[in-house]
Amino acid sequence: MKIYDFALDAKAVGDAGEFEGYASTFGNVDQGGDVVEPGAFIEGIVKAKKDGRTIPMLWQHDQREPIGVWVDMAEDTKGLYVKGNLLIDADPLAKRAHGLLKAKALGGMSIGYRIPAGGAEPDEKRRGVTRLKTIDLREISLVTMPMNIEARVTGVKSTVEAGKLPTLAEFEDLLRDAGGFSRSQAKAIAAHGLKRLIDQRDAGSEADARSAFLAALLR
Repeated sequence: MKIYDFALDAKAVGDAGEFEGYASTFGNVDQGGDVVEPGAFIEGIVKAKKDGRTIPMLWQHDQREPIGVWVDMAEDTKGLYVKGNLLIDADPLAKRAHGLLKAKALGGMSIGYRIPAGGAEPDEKRRGVTRLKTIDLREISLVTMPMNIEARVTGVKSTVEAGKLPTLAEFEDLLRDAGGFSRSQAKAIAAHGLKRLIDQRDAGSEADARSAFLAALLR
């Protein structure tokens, strides 16, 4: 899953936990060189509603920490506008997030997503920029310091694109911060996945190992 962060633009934060704002805006190039195109969310939103599926509201991209519900989301000319309710009467963490939101102490909203086949293409006019045309939205989080997570993802992507593989520790950090995995889960995933690629690299097949890792990272 990939992460895309945005400075918080939350409006109308109510005493009962309701708030609204932009979870994503169009036209901004992130540190990884990705830019969301208008229309990117429409297909996924329609499909989720048709399937009766809701997009999770998470705290810091942690799958174990749902803090509320998104009651509405739609694209407008600026981006993906969302309305949500923090479950402040049922969850102490949601109540804390509500207080931080009202005090403007949260850094942003951040989306977790995947790109389906054919959903992205290089920008012909801007070198190194990828246009995201279709996004499979998996979750939207409230985050305190969004750039930390984005920098972690970008750092690993940059390492691979520079012709190297990340260390096990770097990859474990990425899994915990951006993927929401526990320390033990991150160690297990890294040991059974990345370690094999590192062993392959050490055996003299670094190009193949690098390609396999990058393909998995961007899937």
